[in-house]
Amino acid sequence: MDYRAVAFTGPSNSGKTTLIEKIATKLVQEREIAIIKHDPSDKAVFDREGKDSDKFFKTGANVAVLSPNRTTLFSHRRRSIEEVCELFGGFDLLLVEGLKTLPLPRIAVFRNEIDESYLPVSEAIAIDESIDISRYNLDSRLDILDLNDVSQIVEWIDLHSVRLKG
Repeated sequence: MDYRAVAFTGPSNSGKTTLIEKIATKLVQEREIAIIKHDPSDKAVFDREGKDSDKFFKTGANVAVLSPNRTTLFSHRRRSIEEVCELFGGFDLLLVEGLKTLPLPRIAVFRNEIDESYLPVSEAIAIDESIDISRYNLDSRLDILDLNDVSQIVEWIDLHSVRLKG
């Protein structure tokens, strides 16, 4: 099974979940989408209206949440990202929220200010009008995307996502 993958990172409440939800909603009509969310502190609550996993699932994508002590596919055993992808079966695009150490092309999402600690692991940033980009000395290798332009971000994903074999 071959699929493409890209990751999203950024501080809490920056808009990562909303962006991934919009991307999945746009693409699920033409592609099989899978989403993996990282829950580093085992605090995620599931099957509740408005929670990230609920929002992701409602897009029509397959969804898993990975945390240190469990994998939520309603499984009580930790699974690797490769095992989860295998459980999903065939799909075209994997969107990963978090998992900063996973070597994938990564879009960092920011509102109000840029947390520069995310930049070394990112190839692009998605920002909105709340950020004055002139206040920052950003590396020229970073692509700057409009957080509110889902089509632009999908184009970036199509150009930069990596092909993986499951």
